[in-house]
Amino acid sequence: MLAADVSGTPRVVATNAVAEENGVRIGETLADARAKTVDAGLQVRAADPAADDAALRDLALWATRYTPTVAVFDEKSGADGLFLDIAGAAHLFGGEEKLIADLEMRLARLGLPARSAVAATAGAAWAIARFNAAPRILAAGAERAALAPLPIEALRISGKTRQTLRRLGFRRIGALLDNPRAPFAARFERELLLRIDQALGCAPDPLVFILPPPIYHSLRYLLEPVAAQEAIVAIAQRLMRDIVHALTRDGVGARTLRLVLYRVDGGVKSLDIGLTRATRNAAHVARLIALKLERKAEMSDEMLDAGFGFEAVGLAVTATDRVEPGQSELIAGAAATDAGLDERCAELIDGLAQRLGPNSVQRLAPVASHLPERAETACAAECVSWPAADEARPRPLLLFARAEPAEVMAQVPEGPPRRFRWRGVLHGVANAQGPERIAGEWWRMGAATGAGVGASQPTRDYYLVEDEAGRRFWLYREGLYERETTAPRWFVHGLFA
Repeated sequence: MLAADVSGTPRVVATNAVAEENGVRIGETLADARAKTVDAGLQVRAADPAADDAALRDLALWATRYTPTVAVFDEKSGADGLFLDIAGAAHLFGGEEKLIADLEMRLARLGLPARSAVAATAGAAWAIARFNAAPRILAAGAERAALAPLPIEALRISGKTRQTLRRLGFRRIGALLDNPRAPFAARFERELLLRIDQALGCAPDPLVFILPPPIYHSLRYLLEPVAAQEAIVAIAQRLMRDIVHALTRDGVGARTLRLVLYRVDGGVKSLDIGLTRATRNAAHVARLIALKLERKAEMSDEMLDAGFGFEAVGLAVTATDRVEPGQSELIAGAAATDAGLDERCAELIDGLAQRLGPNSVQRLAPVASHLPERAETACAAECVSWPAADEARPRPLLLFARAEPAEVMAQVPEGPPRRFRWRGVLHGVANAQGPERIAGEWWRMGAATGAGVGASQPTRDYYLVEDEAGRRFWLYREGLYERETTAPRWFVHGLFA
């Protein structure tokens, strides 16, 4: 049995069948348990709640082979074990009875005997499974009659509430159901009536699923376990084809997917796939999965351990986006080309992201600012439309993160440059275009220079200049002569092709 300190007193928190046969009960002190089992060779181990939680979560992941919506019963829900929402999934196993039989058989093979039941409410299912009530599959609406003969412990109430009820003479749930509710509401915490209402389906019983419930899901059991990457990718492509029909019917495409691999020994492996744009292309999804598996194979700390092989493979679409219907024939050439380029761009980004990692591929996105260094930012890669280029305001292909100072000679203080020295090299100016004046952002006073509130940013006059060798530069003069400064400074901010 397992023991833990409860309010400074060692108490029993878990027992096995032998301990129960010797009269040991959960919640009693360890001293009383030892006194009952003097001749039974009682073994006591310290409880490890963290390890128990981790093991229960692993078991919950394993149980997603039956339904993608699995929740862990814990202290917050007042119970222990797993809750499987099998609505819409039982028919895949030939009905609820066969699903339960398969579940218990597989758990027994893993050395985990289990009690299970099916009911319309989570509370009723737990009560029936935990206290061996019959029938194991409860019809909707029969919760009251099935719960009435059960002990009050089946309500998932706290130990303090149970003790108080037993002192008042309440042993069965039926005694609580047959009495007026007002005295219970006045005497007990809200928990008692809430658990009764949840078990009867009169109050919501929120559950936290270990994985976000998928929008579309497909699962395939295999006659023979597989371990080869090619086999996994081929199965995933067939699963995606099964899902495509539902995606097309609803006018959406997959944006994120989760591939779940169930090992023969009960282990579960999962892969999350993110896409740049919504897709229904099964071949593209299969290629991304193959790239993801290759990347894991190259990383020693993330090897895909197949063990004795995978006996089931599931694919779930966890997020979707609207896919506007497109005309496949008689499309104008330009429109068809643009659509094809966008799709190929998205596929390229998806492939790079799966091969190099999700944060390794970025793009530049426009920002609403007329200052060049603030007019774009790096973000997650995806194909977006940039505003059309303004030929009257050309911008360099290479913009420096920080403008570099230059020594400039001009005919007049506010005129275009005639010669300039940059990075130690003197350039003679053959042609100059400008100026393009960009004023400081008055609503961000002092932000660029670190000056105090009220300090404005100097005005810039930009010039596109071409030197005698044909190289083109983007220079600007900072500060208006005599109005903002008596010694304007020059900078090189970018280079043209």
